[in-house]
Amino acid sequence: METKNYSSSMSDFILLGLSSNPQLQKPPFAVFLIMYLVTLVGNVLIILAIHSDARLHTPMYFFLSNLSFMDICFTTVIVPKMLVTLLSETKAISYVGCLVQMYFFMAFGNTDSYLLASMAIDRLVAICNPLHYDVAMSPRHCLLLLLGSCTISHLHSMLRVLLMSRLAFCASHVIKHFFCDTQPVLKLSCSDTSSSQKMFMIETLAVIAAPFLCILFSYLRNIITLLRVPSVGGKWKAFSTCGSHLSVVVLFYGSIIYVYFRPLSMYSVVKDRVATVMYTTVTPMLNPFIYSLRNKDMKRGFRKLRERIHS
Repeated sequence: METKNYSSSMSDFILLGLSSNPQLQKPPFAVFLIMYLVTLVGNVLIILAIHSDARLHTPMYFFLSNLSFMDICFTTVIVPKMLVTLLSETKAISYVGCLVQMYFFMAFGNTDSYLLASMAIDRLVAICNPLHYDVAMSPRHCLLLLLGSCTISHLHSMLRVLLMSRLAFCASHVIKHFFCDTQPVLKLSCSDTSSSQKMFMIETLAVIAAPFLCILFSYLRNIITLLRVPSVGGKWKAFSTCGSHLSVVVLFYGSIIYVYFRPLSMYSVVKDRVATVMYTTVTPMLNPFIYSLRNKDMKRGFRKLRERIHS
């Protein structure tokens, strides 16, 4: 599709959306609007349920409530603009707007991954060192983990956006994606991006791999510890507390690893769009269901919330 089919100034980028065919843009609007509303309602209910039940004021649910808040922010950075793009004729986003979206997308996404790592640490201490749990996962330590997650994520985003702002864009301004992600924007640059690609790969490995390896180590330690538990019931009870978290980790990191841990030469527009939809819209929408459907504590929290609303 030619850039001339859209109207925008030369300082703007054009977001093609989910498809380069205009006739295929409008049908997904209703689907993604419903998914976004479900994400908002589900995650807000998780936050309210945790705050309404004093028995849920524990480190695990402290991190879960913050994860739900980050999921709301994460999807809000992307989905509303995507919905506008699906219906709009111009499909333009300003250069500054593109960098701002990129910054907050990475900041909230990386904070999500560090919060998942913090939750893994919580389960590690609870299963492997329960006698020291109250000291190791004190409110002060939990707050420090949260602040550290946000700080590292925002510094990483700032570095990435500063590097992107130094690139020149001379020819096509058409981004073959539904938001300003690093790979499709890099493809448009007429600068030599080889050094930028190496830098992006190194800092992506450092920032994304660190929490992933932390989660991997935590679960390996948990499995080794649980294998020593004599009763089958004891093993199941201990590991059931990790099941929801592990499901979210697989969904989140599976799609992220596919999209970002490959060289730019292997970038595929269609496949990457599908994988990106998974971790930007599907996973945040499923998180409330994954954490609440088989969780007795969360069900009790929802009951308390309902009682408070009706009282």
